[in-house]
Amino acid sequence: MKQLSLWFRLLLSICVFWLQIAIASEPVWAAIDPYVTRYLKVTDPIPLEVNEQQQTRLFSAEELSDGKRLFLRNCINCHVGGTTIPNPIVSLSLDALHGATPRRDTINGLVTYLRRPMTYDGTEETIWCREVPESWLSQQQIENLAGFILRAAQVAPGWGTETFQGE
Repeated sequence: MKQLSLWFRLLLSICVFWLQIAIASEPVWAAIDPYVTRYLKVTDPIPLEVNEQQQTRLFSAEELSDGKRLFLRNCINCHVGGTTIPNPIVSLSLDALHGATPRRDTINGLVTYLRRPMTYDGTEETIWCREVPESWLSQQQIENLAGFILRAAQVAPGWGTETFQGE
């Protein structure tokens, strides 16, 4: 009986050891959303425009996955598939983001809008979208969110239209 108990402890110790290794390495592969790799076609870091001077910043699949999680948590109720429920005329399509004043088709433009939402023509504050202060989402988080929206607008089939192909 003593020998069985010793073997059981040894086996349990080995299992705990491998479980700790698995848990420690999980964030590397679990942090990437399959939607990001399949529909946004991101496996390696991709450049997204930061400003109208066409400066870019690289966004990883992990950062865009974080942006997708933030979008699902905070934006999906009004922006299913990049459409806009409160104002269906103005979607999150690349054309609509580009046509806004000021433009919202760059990371900085979209972040500026999210921090202080303005009407499409930029003349006044809007009540349709919630202001996102830094106490709610950090600069990194809001840039990840903007990166997800911009990448989806660039390549996701039907993003911002009635033909969106989501998961």
